[in-house]
Amino acid sequence: TVTGVQTCALPILALQQEWEKQGNWLFRYRGQLPVVILIAGLALTYSTAKNSQLPFSDDRVWSYLCLGIVALGQLVRAMVIGFTPRNTSGRNTQAQLADVVNTTGIYSIVRHPLYLGNFFMWLGIAMLTQHLWFVVVFILIFWLFYEKVMYAEEQFLTRSHGQVYLDWAGRVPAFIPSLSGWKPSALNFSFRNILKRESIGILNVFVCFYLFSL
Repeated sequence: TVTGVQTCALPILALQQEWEKQGNWLFRYRGQLPVVILIAGLALTYSTAKNSQLPFSDDRVWSYLCLGIVALGQLVRAMVIGFTPRNTSGRNTQAQLADVVNTTGIYSIVRHPLYLGNFFMWLGIAMLTQHLWFVVVFILIFWLFYEKVMYAEEQFLTRSHGQVYLDWAGRVPAFIPSLSGWKPSALNFSFRNILKRESIGILNVFVCFYLFSL
């Protein structure tokens, strides 16, 4: 029985290593995913609008709804960046970085709030196409892409912070927030961090909406 367990463990370990390797590679190129989504969405919208097939082509309410979803995502990101210390929750792409484990504020209700914010921001952009199938494809791609990234991050955090990280991860969900676990942040909110790190992202949102309106 022991031999059987060891034999079974080897392919499982190899698969985990492959997942982490893929996740680290995707982590470095996660900034390119929105560009692909944007180009595909613009091409689809241009094609259908040219043939007058968009159901809400003259409906500003739909655009406002999409903008509201994008704003929700930006709000989630602001709650992360405004309260987090240095060398955590950054835009680094070359390697994982986390000097401490964030466990308060929005990190007390969800383990990957930045990616949750990204999801809502790009969901709103994907909805501008007004095609249900495109939105569904976007959700599937986002899920498959970020699942590997989150796995790689959690492996890194487990090795670097050990039981501290495992205890926190054991009670906080990965992606769907659990509001009952909320703990206020011990840090002061920093608008400077948001302006420094999110100003380009906010500008990009308005550029995207302008391109779709064209």
